[in-house]
Amino acid sequence: MGAKPKNLEVSRRRFFRNAMTLIAAPAGMSAISCAAAAQPQPPDGAEQLTHYQEAEMGGREHGPLIWLRWNNMPLTSYRAQEKQKFPYFYPLVGPLSGLPMTSESALPYPHHRSLYFGCDHLNNANFWQGGLEAGQVISEGPRVKKASATSAVIQDTCKWVVPGRPVQMTDERTYTILANMPHHWIIDTEIKWNAVEDVEIQKTNHGLFALRCAVDISPRGGGTLINSEGDRGEKNTFGKPASWCAYYGKRVQAKNEPIEGIALFEHPENPWNPCPWFTRDYGFISSTPFNFIKEPWRLPAGQSVTLKYRVVVFAGDPVEAGLDALHAQWVNA
Repeated sequence: MGAKPKNLEVSRRRFFRNAMTLIAAPAGMSAISCAAAAQPQPPDGAEQLTHYQEAEMGGREHGPLIWLRWNNMPLTSYRAQEKQKFPYFYPLVGPLSGLPMTSESALPYPHHRSLYFGCDHLNNANFWQGGLEAGQVISEGPRVKKASATSAVIQDTCKWVVPGRPVQMTDERTYTILANMPHHWIIDTEIKWNAVEDVEIQKTNHGLFALRCAVDISPRGGGTLINSEGDRGEKNTFGKPASWCAYYGKRVQAKNEPIEGIALFEHPENPWNPCPWFTRDYGFISSTPFNFIKEPWRLPAGQSVTLKYRVVVFAGDPVEAGLDALHAQWVNA
């Protein structure tokens, strides 16, 4: 028999690679992709941005799970079940591919949860990894405060608790979701972090507001890590202050293999700005001061700090997405 045509062999390899990816994907990933292919037009009443909360069916005032959809396709979900380590967002769906831009759990650190807020070495407790007995951020019940065809506001209040001890901290968080599809969509985050007890945080690389990207857009998966200064890769971005860091790359599992990315923005009003970044080529970024402190960081009981972050899920590369302009717009609003 003669040699197989090269394009046929590539197609066969891609078919089996995609099939195995769907088998191994986190819950919801294959459903998202299939739904995008099977239902290109939304039914009446499901156009643009809509939301659903479990409480609407369960009879409780605040349900623990909020879904946001764009044209009836999953866009993101805020997850705040009582047995979680902390609330988090998953998935965050690409505007062109319909594929998750983040990982809910992946090696080498499977405790990372997509997009989340936590901290280790806080009053000798761990609100980042390990069992709930080590520390837990417990939601009091999120709610959608207001919504329109292109935006939604989610509010939540959380307690930072260790079993058998007083509440250590509380936080009041507001997430504003803004959709400008198919170019990008945004999660603007504001968190008022309150000390109930005197708080001391020792040096740790486990904090603070963090993002774990999908494997295929990380440098280890063929993607690119870049910051606002044009530095690329873990070696050149780690420990450096920047306005933002982002991952982007080709989504080879999607039709036409679009380029998409996800960026995390740091706000100049945050108390430790300019803040060095903790970055990893496997797909983790956080603008955290605590890995770089020489003395413990302290917040006396009764005091608070306000933290602001922006997450942009975008089509194209960072220049095409206009990340610098989006950052300027955000900080000057």
